[in-house]
Amino acid sequence: MGDERPVGPLERGLRVMEVIGGASSPPRPADLVPATGLVRSTVDRVLSTLEATGYLRSRGREVAATPRMMEAGNAYLSALDPDRFLARRAAALADELDESVSLAVPDGDGVRFVGQSPRRRSLSVAFRIGDLLPAERCAPGPLFAAEWGDELWRAWEARVTGGPRGRRFSVSPFAEPSVIEGFRGRVADFRASGRSLDEEFLEPGLIAVAVPVRAATGGALLALSVVSHTSRHTAESLYEQVREPVAACVAEMEEHLARPPRAEEPLPPGTEANAELKERLGAHFLQSLDRGLAVLHALGARPGGLTISEAAAATGQPRATARRALLSLAELGYVREDGRHFRLLPRVLDLGYRRVSEMTFEQLARPHLRDLVVKVHDSASVAVLDGTDIRYVARAQASRLMRADIHIGTRFPAYATAMGRVLLAGLPEPEAAGLIARSERRAFTPFTLTGADELGEAVAAARRDGYALVDQELETGLRSLSVPVHAEGRAVAALNLAVPATAEPVGEMCERLLPHLAAAARAIDADLAALTRHQPLTL
Repeated sequence: MGDERPVGPLERGLRVMEVIGGASSPPRPADLVPATGLVRSTVDRVLSTLEATGYLRSRGREVAATPRMMEAGNAYLSALDPDRFLARRAAALADELDESVSLAVPDGDGVRFVGQSPRRRSLSVAFRIGDLLPAERCAPGPLFAAEWGDELWRAWEARVTGGPRGRRFSVSPFAEPSVIEGFRGRVADFRASGRSLDEEFLEPGLIAVAVPVRAATGGALLALSVVSHTSRHTAESLYEQVREPVAACVAEMEEHLARPPRAEEPLPPGTEANAELKERLGAHFLQSLDRGLAVLHALGARPGGLTISEAAAATGQPRATARRALLSLAELGYVREDGRHFRLLPRVLDLGYRRVSEMTFEQLARPHLRDLVVKVHDSASVAVLDGTDIRYVARAQASRLMRADIHIGTRFPAYATAMGRVLLAGLPEPEAAGLIARSERRAFTPFTLTGADELGEAVAAARRDGYALVDQELETGLRSLSVPVHAEGRAVAALNLAVPATAEPVGEMCERLLPHLAAAARAIDADLAALTRHQPLTL
């Protein structure tokens, strides 16, 4: 790499993103100054750039990460498991064993979790994708340490004897010299037995067994762990019970990993974005940070990474600019230079992935509802289908003297609401018809549709048009306009505007409001796509 130093704005921006990603709550700009060691003016410029490009959102005096902060982590996970075979197979093993199953990768002297299939019990595992654990405190640690070189062993020993940590672990590492002999013994035991045990090293009562999933070259690419509790097993009895199913699972994973990679499709030509932001924001927009993040995310376009020329083409940047960004990212530990290619490293999961992955559906939708209310001055809501009802899961109230008294958790019959008809339209026709048939269809107003046939036609219209309008059917004087919200290829929720019935013709009202409603739904769709790319959706 020569004597080139990392690009300053990129290094400082990534530092801010890591601090925000590791914070227990949204920080204030002033909090970021001591946490990053940067001066306030630099922090403000970084925040201005990240907010302008959609990674952050101001929330009063605080800054909150948006789902776009998951992009780099999603790209790394997709490169590791392009067709999600490993994740699906681990989930199947968890179902078979009725125990939690985790996937982890080595990350320096730590272990980074990249997959979770937990069991829902009163005592259950609370790991998250992206969590970084000290190697000495978990089952996969000895497995990966068996392949450490002398330099990494020296760095680990320095840490556990009280030296600087230099990284944020999700649990406190051990820091006492007596750990060294015990951990080296666990490494030797793994080499002899082919499995590694966690006998309450991480937490009292928690036990686990880990085995390697090896790459074609023979090295441990992943660790597969089965996690349980001392109320159910000892570590040894857990291993004896799960040994054969785990061996079968690992064999399938290794066979899958050994298959020749699919032919790579040509990368679409990139166009450098956000030039208008630089012009509009001037010195408050750090173009080097924006360009570096674009290069970082582009590396996820192919599992094998990109060359400098490919990264430049994918981002629309000059080759020299992309090269400086890649070398900086490699120097900072987010990227590995492998021959001519650059590949993402698990450290990118520190760039907000864990923080944002905890976001609830209501937290995700709320900012979009607020923005929508500001634009149209009517109350906005999101609801999901719950049996024959809809149930409100997010809401933003408009400032009106007359307004509906609706709260999160409020339920209404699906057949009589615009949100219900949009959600019914997202179901197969026989299923939607069955829900209508099972509904206790009563007239709330003289305008309420109650007949099965006419309701079926209203649902078919919503399916055809992509939206539903209910005009004073649930309550006299209230109109409701709704569009679907999508995730994982299906309608999972409905976004709604509640509008007073006025002299404005219904057609003109739809023409005025639908573009704003549809744009808000697309924004929620995009956030949901980032949130659910490598974890299931919980409504």
